[in-house]
Amino acid sequence: MAAVSDPPGAPERSGRLLAGRGGGRSAETWKRHVVRQLKNRDLRQHTMFQDLIRFYTQLLEKNSLAKGILSSSTRCSSSDSSSSISSLLHQNDQLKKTTGELAYQVVELQQQIKIKECVLEERHARLVEEQCRLVGVFGVRQELQQQVEQVQKKNRVLKMEYDALLERQRGAETRLREAEDKGGHLLEDMIHLKQQAADRMNSLNERKSRARALKLQRDLQTTVTSKVPIDSCSSAPASRSTSPKNEERGESTERRRTRLFRSASASSPRILTSIRKLFEKRRGRSVCSLEEDLMGPVGVCLAARVPVRALQVLEAHEQGINAVTFSPSSDLLATGGTDRVIKLWEVRAGSMTHRATLDGSTEGITCIEFDPTGSRVLAASYDKSALLWQLDNSVPKLTLTGHSRKVTAARFSSSIHRVVTGSADRTIRLWDLQRAACVQVVEVASYCSDLVCPENCIISGHYDCKIRVWDSRAGSCIQELPAQGKVTSLDISPDHRQLLSCCRDDCLQLVDLRWWSNARVCFRAEGFKCGSDSTKAVISPDSCFLAAGSADGAVYIWNVSTGNLETRLSDKHSSSISAVSWSLSGEYIVSVDKSRWAVLWSDL
Repeated sequence: MAAVSDPPGAPERSGRLLAGRGGGRSAETWKRHVVRQLKNRDLRQHTMFQDLIRFYTQLLEKNSLAKGILSSSTRCSSSDSSSSISSLLHQNDQLKKTTGELAYQVVELQQQIKIKECVLEERHARLVEEQCRLVGVFGVRQELQQQVEQVQKKNRVLKMEYDALLERQRGAETRLREAEDKGGHLLEDMIHLKQQAADRMNSLNERKSRARALKLQRDLQTTVTSKVPIDSCSSAPASRSTSPKNEERGESTERRRTRLFRSASASSPRILTSIRKLFEKRRGRSVCSLEEDLMGPVGVCLAARVPVRALQVLEAHEQGINAVTFSPSSDLLATGGTDRVIKLWEVRAGSMTHRATLDGSTEGITCIEFDPTGSRVLAASYDKSALLWQLDNSVPKLTLTGHSRKVTAARFSSSIHRVVTGSADRTIRLWDLQRAACVQVVEVASYCSDLVCPENCIISGHYDCKIRVWDSRAGSCIQELPAQGKVTSLDISPDHRQLLSCCRDDCLQLVDLRWWSNARVCFRAEGFKCGSDSTKAVISPDSCFLAAGSADGAVYIWNVSTGNLETRLSDKHSSSISAVSWSLSGEYIVSVDKSRWAVLWSDL
C-alpha cells in the first residue's frame, strides 16, 4: 500500500487549501472533509490497483515458497544435493521469468489504467456538457410548451369563431334557399300573370281585329254601293254671283263630294290589302282545322329537287365538322366543327365561296341555326354555352351561360327575342335575348340531344328513347312519344305539320303533329347506319323527302309518299357523315363529315 499511497503531508496541504478556499469554515468541518476525500481516493485507487495487488501478493508467496525450498534443500542429504540444486535453479529461472512477465503485465496494466482514466475524464467532461445542453434543451422545451399552449388557446378561439361563422353561413344559405324558392314562386306567378294578361290581350286584339275587319267590310260595301255625282259643277259660274252663304254652302258640298270620291278610289285597295293580310295571318297560324291548313299561304319552295351529283367538294374546316345549315334566303351556308369556329359560305351558281369566320367559342360547335330574318346566327358549344352573332361581326354579340355540361342544341323559339337550349346536364332553358338572361329552366329525365320549337311548345329528343313535348308557357311536359332508339336529332317541316327524328337504331321516323297520334312512319334502307349520337337528318322544304348521312359516307334520300329510298349519293365522303342541310329553295343539299369535308349536291 505504500507504493500507491499519497506522499506525506498531503492531507495537511489539502486541509490548508480548503481552509484558504473556505475562509470562515470551522476546523472540524474541513477535517471531516479531508478524511472523506482521502477515503474516497483510497477506495478509487484500491479498485483500480486491485488486480495489481493480487498479482503482487501471488509473486511474494511464490518468492517465499522458493526461499523455503532453498532452506530445506540445505538440510537434505549430500547425495541428493546436486539434483535438487539443479532443479531449484531451474525453478528459480522460471520464477524470474514469471516475475519479469508479471512486471511487464503490471506496466501494461498501469498504462491501460492511465488511458482509461483519460477516457473517463473525457467522458465525464462530455457528460457535463450534455447535462448543460440538456438543461438548455429543457428550457427550450418549456418555452415551446408555453407556445403550444398559447397556440392551442388561439386555435380554440378560432374554432369557436369558425363554428359561429359556419352557423351564420348555414343560416344565410337557408335564407338564400328560401329566398330563391320564393323568387322562383314569384317568377312563376309573374309568368303566369303575364301569360294570362297576354292571353287576355290576344283575345282583345282578336276581337278588335274581327270588329275592325267587319267595320272595314261594311265600309267597303257602303262605299262600293254609294253613288257619287260629279256633273253638278257646271252651274258653278251662275252660283258665284249669288250671296256669300250660297257660295260657302256650295264649297262645302264640293269638298264633301271630293272626299267621298277620294275615299272610294284610294282607300279601297288598302282596305282589301288589310283584310287579306288579316285573314292570311289567321289561316297561317291555325294548325287545328284541316280546311284552314289547306288554305294556308304557299311557301317559297314549290317542289324540292332531288340531287343527283356533287357540284363541289372542299375541305371546309381544320378539324371535323359537326353542324351545317342554310339561311332562310338559301344563299348563305354556315358550318361549325370541333375547330371552335363557324364559317359562312356564299352559295351561288352551284359553288360555295368562303365569306366570313365567326369565332369566340372556346370549344367545338354542336349546333347552328339562323334566325328567321337571316341576320343572326345562333350556335351551341361544348363549352357549356350558346353564342349569338350578327353576320357583320365576328365577335359574339351574346354568350348565354348557365348549363353545367355541353350544350347540344340551340334554337330560336316562335319569338325572335327568345332562344331555347338543350344540354347534356338534363335541362332545357328558355332565354330572353333582350335581357341576356335565362327566364325558365325545365328539368328533364334524360340527356337532351336535340330540340325544335313550333309555336307555343318545345319538342325535345332524348337518350332514353323518348320524344317529349313541352308547353313553353307553363314549362310542363304535355306528351311523350316513343322512339326506336336513342334520339340523335329532330327536324320539323316548314309548315310545322311533321316531325322527323333520327335514332341510333338506324331508323328515321316521321310523326304527323296535327293529330298528335302515336302512329308513326319508319324509314330504313339497306346500308344506312347512324354514325354517331349526334347524326342529323332533315326534311325537304316541300316535306316530300327525307335526307340523312350514313356511317359509310353516303347520303340517303327517302320519298315520304312512297316510303321507299329515292336515291343514294356516295363516293365523296371517306368517313361518317355528321349532318346534312337542305336549302329552303329546294335546289341544294350540303353534307359534312368528321374528316373536315363538305359536299354541295344538286341536280343542276
